[in-house]
Amino acid sequence: MPITQLPPLLQSLVDASLAAGRSVLAHYDAGLSVERKADESPVTEADRASEKLIEGFLAKAFPGVVIVAEEACSQHGPPQTGSRFFLVDPLDGTKEFVCGRGDFTVNIALIEEARTVAGVVYAPARGRLYAGADGQAFLAEADARQARAGPFRRVQARKAPEPPVAVASRSHLSPQTAAFLKRSGAVESRSIGSSLKFCLLAEGEADFYPRLSPTMQWDTAAGQAVLEAAGGCVLRLDGAPFLYGRAHEAGPRPFENPHFLALGDAALAGRLLHRHDTPTP
Repeated sequence: MPITQLPPLLQSLVDASLAAGRSVLAHYDAGLSVERKADESPVTEADRASEKLIEGFLAKAFPGVVIVAEEACSQHGPPQTGSRFFLVDPLDGTKEFVCGRGDFTVNIALIEEARTVAGVVYAPARGRLYAGADGQAFLAEADARQARAGPFRRVQARKAPEPPVAVASRSHLSPQTAAFLKRSGAVESRSIGSSLKFCLLAEGEADFYPRLSPTMQWDTAAGQAVLEAAGGCVLRLDGAPFLYGRAHEAGPRPFENPHFLALGDAALAGRLLHRHDTPTP
């Protein structure tokens, strides 16, 4: 059944993402110049404009809640967060954006006590917007130029078939991830950019997503929120919960993630993680 009204928290995040998506798509259509940050990752004016819009929306709707946003962190260092804060990636999949592929997204997630409680993943070039909170995940067609979305429909992760279908990064497929996929027994592996990988699991189009290369917390939090709301889960490779905040960093950079396994069906965890621990003959 179509849903025309989301819970107020999610609606606020949707409104912020729609405004940012309109800005990102305007830059996408107009062409862009690419700069390099200190870590050699690409950044464009679209990243900065999107982040500024999102920060304005969130500051008005959630006064006093700290916003951890990718470009601000790269310029000014990490903020002090407390137990409740936002993680924002204003343009996830900048490599896809620069190459003219539509797999880039706007990611906004709310974190409370180290866990994702609400998130929105918006792919303006694809016209698809995912939102999740409180055990409910939604998908809507969206018009980026009009900054409108809806009606929404519920989506649900599926019970994994045998063999399961994997999804992996198009631009960051490390040798370790490729080896994991080979051991997994997956019949098919789909490649897609940005946090849309989590969303394919959330809507039952694929079953697991292993990531054995670096990511940042703003890369994953919104996708995890959508996936968990759809019935899936995200785990560290030791089987522990995948958590957020400075206490859960696992790399040299502030807010860097450990490796992880995202699952539409939690029942896959034991089998896949066991195979990961088993050396390849």
